[in-house]
Amino acid sequence: MADKRWWVAGLAILGLAGGLYAVRRMLVMSAPTCFAGHWHGCYDTDNGVVLMTLVGMPLAALAAGALTLLAGGGRHRLAEVGMVYGTVPMVWLTMMPGPGAGVVPGRVSLIPLVDLAGMGVLGIAGNLVVLGALGFFAPMRFAALTSLPRILALGAGCSLLIETAQYVFRLDRVSSIDDVLVNATGAMLFGLASRRWWEPSPVPVAAD
Repeated sequence: MADKRWWVAGLAILGLAGGLYAVRRMLVMSAPTCFAGHWHGCYDTDNGVVLMTLVGMPLAALAAGALTLLAGGGRHRLAEVGMVYGTVPMVWLTMMPGPGAGVVPGRVSLIPLVDLAGMGVLGIAGNLVVLGALGFFAPMRFAALTSLPRILALGAGCSLLIETAQYVFRLDRVSSIDDVLVNATGAMLFGLASRRWWEPSPVPVAAD
């Protein structure tokens, strides 16, 4: 069991390292503006938000540790911090206004699977990650969410709220049913990845 955990941790680290290597140039482009403390060019760009989220991860880990010392329940505290820290920046990215925000009317796309081809690989991957932290950590924190269908429903509900907000606030974005489908699928896949930490242990049956 211990060897399996090390394998899983190693694969996760390799995957994270590979992802960072793939986007290293984009992140480096935002570094001067972000580290100079400028809002424009950092927190209003995808690269800047991702960069600052990565930079702040040690602080999030410290916050989880401090909450554990104060209140106990290490896994619950980690899940609480992970849900918030991993989800808020992603939602911020989805709510960034386009150039025609406040001018062009809201647009909707309600036919499933029509917009997937236009997303491209990077767009689909990004939509899978939007609610990934929520799907990963929520079932570790809330017993009511310890099933994949419930995680899928949670992801769909949260994504629907995001798409509705984009339409209501006229952010010059297309509110698409495909975004809801991919966001919800991503939440479920991340929930599947954390399943070993939240799945209830089987109750042993006493022998007659």
